[in-house]
Amino acid sequence: MRKWLDPITTAWGGIVTHKLRSSLTILGIVIGVGAVITLMSVGRGTTASILSTIENIGSDLITISPGSFTFGGVRGGVSQTLTMEDAEAISEQVPNISAVAPSYSRNLQLVAGGENMNSPVTGTTPEYQDVNNLKVASGTFFSEQDYQRGSKVAVIGSNVAETLFGETSPVGQQIRMGNIIARVIGVLESRESMMMMGSSNDAIYIPLTAMQQAVAQPRTPQGERVVSSIALTVSDEEQADSVVEEITELLRTRHKLGPGADDDFRIISIEEISSSISEVTGILTLLLGAIAAISLLVGGIGVMNIMLVSVLERTREIGIRKALGARDRDIWGQFLIEAAFLSFAGGIIGVIAGWGISYIINSMGIMATLVTPDIVILAVSVSVGIGLFFGFYPAWNASRLNPIDALRSE
Repeated sequence: MRKWLDPITTAWGGIVTHKLRSSLTILGIVIGVGAVITLMSVGRGTTASILSTIENIGSDLITISPGSFTFGGVRGGVSQTLTMEDAEAISEQVPNISAVAPSYSRNLQLVAGGENMNSPVTGTTPEYQDVNNLKVASGTFFSEQDYQRGSKVAVIGSNVAETLFGETSPVGQQIRMGNIIARVIGVLESRESMMMMGSSNDAIYIPLTAMQQAVAQPRTPQGERVVSSIALTVSDEEQADSVVEEITELLRTRHKLGPGADDDFRIISIEEISSSISEVTGILTLLLGAIAAISLLVGGIGVMNIMLVSVLERTREIGIRKALGARDRDIWGQFLIEAAFLSFAGGIIGVIAGWGISYIINSMGIMATLVTPDIVILAVSVSVGIGLFFGFYPAWNASRLNPIDALRSE
């Protein structure tokens, strides 16, 4: 037992004897591990925040929007191909769909009292609330009766309510938009926005029948009413892919697209967006970790330099130990354990520092961070591995010293 502990106690003695040098060596590892923990936690936190926002919207959501048109071989612009009739056909002919909500949006000047602002106004159906998982903070969403009557009522986002009404309750107040004056009947809960999905915080929702009175809704050459998008939810998420295929086939038939023609619409599912975002943010997290690992590599080189200096300073001691019977592996083990001690201590302190910095960043609201066990294990393992890797040569070099030559050194 004593022989097994000798290399450890000797290595620990070497570290304690040169406190300042050991501290500076550990500092390099601390900076590297702390950087890895902090940057990877930023990547993980960003991913978790985005996926949480997606889950709030609903993983069963599918959105259909107009595609770009081709003119003279050049693809560009947005075609006005989706119609109310398309939405009705999807609702009637495609199975495994629980709700369909067509919508038509326009940016309009809003006026309430002495305040005004530009905001997207969306005319839609009552199903839009359930399809997009919108929650009302006060008041209510408009009903099927409001839709059928073309009632001039509005449900507004939290930012719109704050801008136009300040601290006053908007419910029951009036807003002028386009050619109509609408009464506010509800205010939506604030929620995190997604750039590709827009933000409900800045939007106003009114019955599509009332929207037709506020602005002129375009029509296709066939007389069908154009809509900006069609949102729907599937009753069985496992059938989402088949639903997309059936919608694609139905719309291509309705739009009279030939076998070689491109789709004049785009179908995007939340599940697809979630998968793409996870892939991109995963790559970003690895990139951030790789960048931070450079500082860890520099710390490893510092360990190697210090160990080489330590071997040089203790050459005579090595000679005495070998003359007294110490084997090569005893000398090699001593210096390798010393390198492992330094890198492990630096790894533990670096984890604490990295976690602390991540906590401060998250608590101050700068950005979301998330420290997970696998990040900690990876950072400590790599730090110890680097310490052993860069400590191997100095340790091997020490073990190969000739006892006579070592005793002669000054």
